[in-house]
Amino acid sequence: MKSIRCAKTSIGGLLGSITAVALLSSTSICLGQAAGVALSEIDVRGNWLGLSTEGDVRTYPGARTLVTAEEIKQSGAKSVEDVLRRVPGIQIFDETGIGILPNIGVRGLNPLRSERTMVLVDGVPIAPGPYTGTGLSLFPVTLESIDRIDVVRGGAAVHFGPNNIGGVINIITKQVPNRTTATLSEKLSFATRSGKPLTDTYMSVGGPINDQAGLQLQANFIGGSTDRQHSNNGVINVLADGYVNLSNNSRIRTQLQYYRLDSELPGALTPLTYQRDPTLSQRPYDGVKGDAVRGAVTYTQDFGENARFIWTNFGHALNREFTFAQPFDPAVKTTSVSNSPRSFRVVGSEPQFIVGHETLGISQKLTVGARYVREDVDFSVNNTSLATQVTIPQRDWRFGTNGYAAYVSNTFNFFDERLSITPGTRFELVETNFQDSITQFASGNTSKEWLPGLAVGYKLTDAVFLFANTNRSLRPPQVAQVTRGGAVGAEIARVYEAGTRITPMNGLEFTATAFRFNYEDQIEFDRAKQLYVNLGQTKHEGLEFAGRWSPQFLPGLGFGASYTNVHATQLTGLYKGRRVPFSSEHLVNLTADYRTGPWMLATGVSRQSEAFSDAANSPVESKDGATGPIPAYWLWNAKVSYQIVSTPQQTTELSLALNNILDANYYFRGVDTSPIGRVPGPGRSVTVGLRATF
Repeated sequence: MKSIRCAKTSIGGLLGSITAVALLSSTSICLGQAAGVALSEIDVRGNWLGLSTEGDVRTYPGARTLVTAEEIKQSGAKSVEDVLRRVPGIQIFDETGIGILPNIGVRGLNPLRSERTMVLVDGVPIAPGPYTGTGLSLFPVTLESIDRIDVVRGGAAVHFGPNNIGGVINIITKQVPNRTTATLSEKLSFATRSGKPLTDTYMSVGGPINDQAGLQLQANFIGGSTDRQHSNNGVINVLADGYVNLSNNSRIRTQLQYYRLDSELPGALTPLTYQRDPTLSQRPYDGVKGDAVRGAVTYTQDFGENARFIWTNFGHALNREFTFAQPFDPAVKTTSVSNSPRSFRVVGSEPQFIVGHETLGISQKLTVGARYVREDVDFSVNNTSLATQVTIPQRDWRFGTNGYAAYVSNTFNFFDERLSITPGTRFELVETNFQDSITQFASGNTSKEWLPGLAVGYKLTDAVFLFANTNRSLRPPQVAQVTRGGAVGAEIARVYEAGTRITPMNGLEFTATAFRFNYEDQIEFDRAKQLYVNLGQTKHEGLEFAGRWSPQFLPGLGFGASYTNVHATQLTGLYKGRRVPFSSEHLVNLTADYRTGPWMLATGVSRQSEAFSDAANSPVESKDGATGPIPAYWLWNAKVSYQIVSTPQQTTELSLALNNILDANYYFRGVDTSPIGRVPGPGRSVTVGLRATF
């Protein structure tokens, strides 16, 4: 395979490159030649993060964690949320126990509905509305279809657009295998509090069709209940992946997905009910259902050994509907039931051109790209009286959004490529039009922002890599924030990061990172003016540490540890100086694993410290449970597996996993359609699994 090399250019070419970057401003991170990535690998997928390998992470000029396929397997995780708990800086509120409605926060950002976290699947945005509907109210991902997860917490704004103040989570699905391969897997989980079963069935088949093409089909079915009343679930996830090598220098990769969800939601409990029995449900009407059809096509063309063109096109048709009781307080008798159907139609196109060149002994890599995204959203709410069975439309909104972006970056490599400096910039133009079909009120909103930045990586020695980066990031106004008019602009934050990765000996790795980001203006609702306005400022700063030790004197044994300290502070308003709601100050993860022969044993523990559910940081819980502290908790998990058959052509494995071994009681508050009361986390569960690959 060929890699993009640096071609000789004139001094004028060097000046032209520098001038182009200077005119457009600056930031980016190059994961190409500067980071040791062979760009011509067949699985580039149009993704700036390269192949998301351990080599990519080692010389990336920012905080980055790769959760490998082996680590996912060892963790005994039941969902993506379980996997992400072990990543430094990530905070999880587990609402469902199976990951269908993830609540993911990074470095003190609000985890609820993962609204402030950019999540990609194979480099493509997964949010219902990548610009104006970032909350993951439908999450068309199941753990069995995933190969690895790449978490980039700094320096990604130029190449990934909006909503990445806390970074980017890129979920990489299983690739088309090199030979015809089939996998069958069955997992059966039991909640020890209730004895309720949950099944997780997975099957896949794929491989080369001929010398030029390959195809893979995956199917995942989840059904059954968790440990609470009113928690029956049904999930279908079908993925088809393919590739065609058009020539030695061009190829096409495709992905098509169908996802369907129909689940009951047990919701929040009053404090008294929670203390009596956290497995109960006081919201018998609540539930969520939806479906999504997603597709992506990536065309890659190499021009000799020093240039590449990548063109990614993607789209989805996504529908989701929540049903929920009114009023929200579970202690008050239900008088009506509401439903909130939303449909999202999204198409996007992103061409990107990469060229390597060398001038005066300085190797460079120039990346130029653009993106267009169209979002059409139907947003309805209907309320049905239980007494009269009369349904009244409360909202019937229509949104149309055009998102335009252009970006450029150039990596300069010095001192035999030990030092890389990458300036770059991104320009975002987001135009949203709104119409209320009930009142005929119409309004619009436009955000225009330059997002400059800079990244530096320096290989001090073979064992020590230093990095620093800064960038400007944005989150455009969300659909509900433009419905009342008013001058609401994008939320803006400036991000700073510096750290080091150290590998002092074989089997020992250590990373330390200091970070800070300032929100210039979080969007809040001004009730006096009945308008959304930009006025809230917050500061998030802290330290992250992560290490991995595999003792050379005892092969097969490994230890991992991470700790994140986050100070997330409100800088303006009545509660200036108090902590940002839902942010935990301390996040801890410890793991140990051992493999010997056909046996694998692994255990892990994670801790989230106390948080508050309101801006006032109320120290005492309100009677209805709407406000107050969110207690700290520890979670212990373990897994043991045995390979019954292990040959190059076939493997068969039996496993036993325990989640929340100590059956810890923990909860959070304030989630979406169940905002009042305590939302219990999942209790202890036992999972037996059998997997065969042949």
